[in-house]
Amino acid sequence: MAKPPEQVSDRRRRPFWLDLRRTGRGLQAMLLGGLLSLISLIITFWTLPQISSDGRTPILRLVLLLALFSILMRWVLAGVAILIGSIGVLVGGLLSQFGVVYLGITVDPGVTLHGGVGAPLLVAVVMASVSAFVGWIAYAGSDDAYVAEVMRVVHRRARTIEAAPKTGMLIIQIDGLSAPLLNWMVLAGNLPNLGGWIRDGKHSMVGWHTGVPATTPASQAGILHGGSKHIPAFRWYEKETGRVMVTNRGRDAAEIETRMSTGRGLLADGGVSISNNWSGDADKCELVFSRAALPNSRSRGYVRFFSSPQGAARGLILCFAEIFKELHQARRQRVRHLVPRVKRGGAYIFLRAITNVLLRDLNVSLITDELVKGTPVIYCDFVDYDEVAHHAGPTRAESLQTLEGLDRVLGALQRIIDILPHSYEIVVLSDHGQSQGSTFLQRYGRTLTEVVDDLVDTAKEPVAAVGKAEGWGPVNAFLTELSLRRSVAGSVTRKALHGKASSGGVELGPKDCEPPVAADEQMVVTASGNLALLYLATTPGRVPLEEIELLHPKLIPGLATHPGIGFVVVDSLAEGPVAIGGAGVHVLRTGRIEGTDPLTPYGEHAAASLLWQAEMPHNGDIVVISRLDDYTHEVAAFEELVGCHGGIGGWQTDAVLVHPSRWVLAEPPVGSDAVHRLLISWLELLGHRKDLDKPVETSVEA
Repeated sequence: MAKPPEQVSDRRRRPFWLDLRRTGRGLQAMLLGGLLSLISLIITFWTLPQISSDGRTPILRLVLLLALFSILMRWVLAGVAILIGSIGVLVGGLLSQFGVVYLGITVDPGVTLHGGVGAPLLVAVVMASVSAFVGWIAYAGSDDAYVAEVMRVVHRRARTIEAAPKTGMLIIQIDGLSAPLLNWMVLAGNLPNLGGWIRDGKHSMVGWHTGVPATTPASQAGILHGGSKHIPAFRWYEKETGRVMVTNRGRDAAEIETRMSTGRGLLADGGVSISNNWSGDADKCELVFSRAALPNSRSRGYVRFFSSPQGAARGLILCFAEIFKELHQARRQRVRHLVPRVKRGGAYIFLRAITNVLLRDLNVSLITDELVKGTPVIYCDFVDYDEVAHHAGPTRAESLQTLEGLDRVLGALQRIIDILPHSYEIVVLSDHGQSQGSTFLQRYGRTLTEVVDDLVDTAKEPVAAVGKAEGWGPVNAFLTELSLRRSVAGSVTRKALHGKASSGGVELGPKDCEPPVAADEQMVVTASGNLALLYLATTPGRVPLEEIELLHPKLIPGLATHPGIGFVVVDSLAEGPVAIGGAGVHVLRTGRIEGTDPLTPYGEHAAASLLWQAEMPHNGDIVVISRLDDYTHEVAAFEELVGCHGGIGGWQTDAVLVHPSRWVLAEPPVGSDAVHRLLISWLELLGHRKDLDKPVETSVEA
């Protein structure tokens, strides 16, 4: 699919007919843009009494004026980006779209405004909104309006850039996509781009087992750093410091990365990390939690997005359409009495709009900028599907629609690569899958923390750390960077957030995700999907089974026999970590089984995965995994999410890897660290690693 370096020709030697074809496409795009602007103006003139014209000619003239002012405004923003900084570009880009409309309607002598001083602002807002809506309709079913604009920009720049000497690698992570679901979508023909690569034999698809925990921070720690052993769950408690660590919280992510980074991560040699949990030791990071930083002010992709009429201004307007879509889809689930389902509301409505509209287009712009530069390796995480699937369900229609949208993004990125003089190999992977099911609370009317409270002999109720939305991570990363700036924008942000901007970063979101733990707390319960970690907070170190039985004799038997719990894992002094179910025990190190093996329903990798997690620092004194339904393979999440991941059971550990077929795998990788070694070996084949780590067993077909 990608062009080998030897097939990359000098741009000056390209056939003239190809340049003519590109010129024709550019003219076609200009004509379409002008037509859409004309339609938008006609609708605005027809609906608003505050604006009128002397005939048809002023409207046509206004189309040309708007196009001219838009180009000039974008040049101005790009030219002063270094001076005004990233936040200045953001604010200026949003305001400029309305400013362009205001200038156009005031300069054109044939256009008349009525209604006083507020009329220009009203007309500008309505005209920009109508333009965004018309563009959305025009581009429905193909490239989004902003993606199409990016394509036009690349066409222009491709004629002047120099080809990179080596084939690069573009790695796209589709967050939460399971291998069985992708296989089904490809067979159904719903993914024409990604599915087409697989059908044509240019790419191969292989499933890989994530291990426990099956969550983004752990998988990305392995993929980007080879350091998954540092992440026992999405959130956990550390007895030494008395803190609940949350991996998508900026200050915690920064501290965790220092523990696992060796300086030689996947992106160490000139790579770029975009919208990820970790940096991968990249020199340049954009919207990365552990760095909590925006792109620098010289990023063309960032400037283009916020200064484009199809960028942030359009995105903000379409966010409202996404909000109404979510409200309609949630109501439809209620009316149809679909089960399992959870309440869909609150902050999630806005987080979905941000991830499915603004963040997706911004990621495309940032990736495109790096592709044009010839950056050796680019890794970007698209969270659209994962965010929707958590609340709607992994296989529900609205979740599958987000996959179709991401497939269009992949197609656009491939076409961008085809335009460039240098080549890229595209790798598509996921960090985990998702499992569906009614929640623990819905099934049994009580939370896990309440169950634990009944089983322990403590004076205080257990502290619960659960989550309702992972999508706060990107928002907090953005606001953290803004609040730390020594500027007017930074000061305003700090005052507006009223103490939510601590020295470690902004911490918006549900408070029960990371509750404070007092020094005298006796029990802490943290939940990540259908995985929960229980800590005897006042007892230092890992508390063994024998001591737990003395302190809380009802706890282990009560949990193991609860109908909503599949098994618990706890260390024993005699045999190390053991998995205890309602009717049997599995010793993880030796494989010895007493009674009925509680791990059998969870697959062949269950014992090894749980042993790996049991030996991690800061793992819980007791690990709890929820039940797995025999027929539906549904789990009972300890969080109020209909689609969950974090533990084991169902599709959540079935991640996927789609790679160029000429790279042949000896066997599917097991664990994210194995995926890291695999990607490193492919970068070595492309000549992008300055040091040669021991490669995994892989071969390349001639």
